Amino acid sequence: MTISIPPFFARWCCAVCSLLILAGCGKRETLVQKATRDGIMLVGNGAEPSDLDPQTITGIPERNITATLFEGLTRNDPKTLEAKPGVAKSWDVSDDGLVYTFHLRDDAVWSDGKPVTAGDFYASFRRLLSAQLGSDNADQLYLVVGAEEYHKGTLTDFSQVGFRVIDDRTLEVRLKYPAPFLLKTMGARSWYPVPMHVIEKFGDPLLPGNQWTRPGNIVSNGPFVLKEWRPNSYIEVERNPTYWNRETVKLNGVRFVPMENQPAEEAAFRAGQLHKTERVPLTKIAVYQREAPEKLHIHPYSGVYYYNFNVNRAPFDDVRVRRALAMAVDRVSLVNNVTLAGEIPAYHFTPEGIGGYVSRARTKLDFDEARRLLAEAGYPDGKGMPPITLLYNTAENHRVIAEAIQQTWKHELGIDITLENQEWKVYLDNMQHEFYQICRAGLIMEPYDPSQFLRVFTSDSGFNRTGWKNAEYDRLYEEVMRSNDEDERMAKMQR
Repeated sequence: MTISIPPFFARWCCAVCSLLILAGCGKRETLVQKATRDGIMLVGNGAEPSDLDPQTITGIPERNITATLFEGLTRNDPKTLEAKPGVAKSWDVSDDGLVYTFHLRDDAVWSDGKPVTAGDFYASFRRLLSAQLGSDNADQLYLVVGAEEYHKGTLTDFSQVGFRVIDDRTLEVRLKYPAPFLLKTMGARSWYPVPMHVIEKFGDPLLPGNQWTRPGNIVSNGPFVLKEWRPNSYIEVERNPTYWNRETVKLNGVRFVPMENQPAEEAAFRAGQLHKTERVPLTKIAVYQREAPEKLHIHPYSGVYYYNFNVNRAPFDDVRVRRALAMAVDRVSLVNNVTLAGEIPAYHFTPEGIGGYVSRARTKLDFDEARRLLAEAGYPDGKGMPPITLLYNTAENHRVIAEAIQQTWKHELGIDITLENQEWKVYLDNMQHEFYQICRAGLIMEPYDPSQFLRVFTSDSGFNRTGWKNAEYDRLYEEVMRSNDEDERMAKMQR
């Protein structure tokens, strides 16, 4: 059976740019110098966070903050990415790889002093998998017995889902199939516990508008706690005195500063107002490489920058149009002439190299074939094409990339594209509800397993915001996940 092209084109497997400030000289003390004395790190964090509920957030600005506030059963070593004990001090795995038994540490407590128990994880997972919560992260738990069925409503008794509280300090997790990457993924936000004893104080735990994440209300279990949230100014976290591993926490706090305007964030860095920014305007990368290379740090990571096509809106309900536009993106030119930070052109969605993964499917640059497909679809030289709008969240780099692609499509295909930028929360809402034709997107994951990326375009994935569904793709993905042989599994993922 032939699978039509998924509704995206991938541009690159990214390398993130981080700028780290050096101690400066001058008569007037900068914000960075004062914060350094106080043990506070000042971080540029992009957009104003939409929320701090780890079970409902999806964006990077939110993830950066919640990663300091919460901790799951495991945590990941920042250098090796291997799973390390978190709330769980140890675990046992059955011989068939289907049952994990976690032993929680006695000194793991919430920031209000209450113990973090196996029951807390059980209740948290029940909340995440509740259809009423509407979390885009719920499918990350689908490898657990009954989790998918409970989330979709075909199973109503949560006691039939593969989580079992043996006692306050012991939690059992039963899987549908072996998942050798499970312990690594458990360091992610989908597996964080949330304080149900607090959430229930502030309204229905499953409905929007619950105020449990606000300052003075929120209780967490990570290395930091929320100190202050001044909307559109900063969010500051401070060292958590109840954290079980508090001796290893060197900072007194972190202040996350929201700045949607990338040039403004970079200017704040230069002015000594930030220790770090990961949002370097593309035009400034060469300048730093030439004039201040000690301040520019380029770190590789597994991610992909791409555009979604909404298959329920014309003209992208036609696979030929999707193929044509995907073929007419010069990825090499983009990374060599526009982004300039060592990015890798992506001709497929899943980054290569994760566990030896090499994709056999590639979207080649082919303007002639793109024009032929458009003509076949009824749009020769772009004539008759309905109005098309490309949506992206407000950021200088997104604008520059979108303009480069806009010009290419106009020059090579005769297609006029209107660019529209939106503030972060509005953009997220429109993307999640599929109120767009073309939409900028990005996905960053720790490189545990290729299946993490392949899952994105399954029909029930919370990150599939395109309307595209394919039963054969879903079947093949399920086949991959149920395979016990690693070589066979990799071969299935690469076909």
